[in-house]
Amino acid sequence: MTNRAYPEDPRVGVGALVIWKEKVLLVKRGVAPNKGLWAIPGGSLELGESLKECAERETLEETSLVVRADKPLYVFDYIEKDEEERIRYHFVIVDVKAEYVSGEPVGRDDVLEARWVGKKEVLNLPVAKNTLKLLRHIRFIDENVVLSG
Repeated sequence: MTNRAYPEDPRVGVGALVIWKEKVLLVKRGVAPNKGLWAIPGGSLELGESLKECAERETLEETSLVVRADKPLYVFDYIEKDEEERIRYHFVIVDVKAEYVSGEPVGRDDVLEARWVGKKEVLNLPVAKNTLKLLRHIRFIDENVVLSG
């Protein structure tokens, strides 16, 4: 895996939003950024790879699930600075909608755990801030609920 810290240029990341049977697929991140937090599966776009291909590949690598990716539905900047104000991480993240095809979620690659999470359970997990924003944006969780994360 390439070191993503202190990049010379912004990187493109792709996330896969998979909702099945009223539950969202989340992974517990095993590496920085957001290590230890729950988020949708995803990772860095590879040269020559489409957004859809990246979402499908990353979901398979991280969770063992086969998904069919669709169009982008949420885009944001992720910029994290260190104590000296240097850019530690800079990603432009494109989250795409994806449809569950097959498999059982298992944490693999750079994630510690993968599982389907219901609306109420999301409220009790340490979820990455941008994942919470996405889940509010698509109205999976209520905008007015105050969460820590």
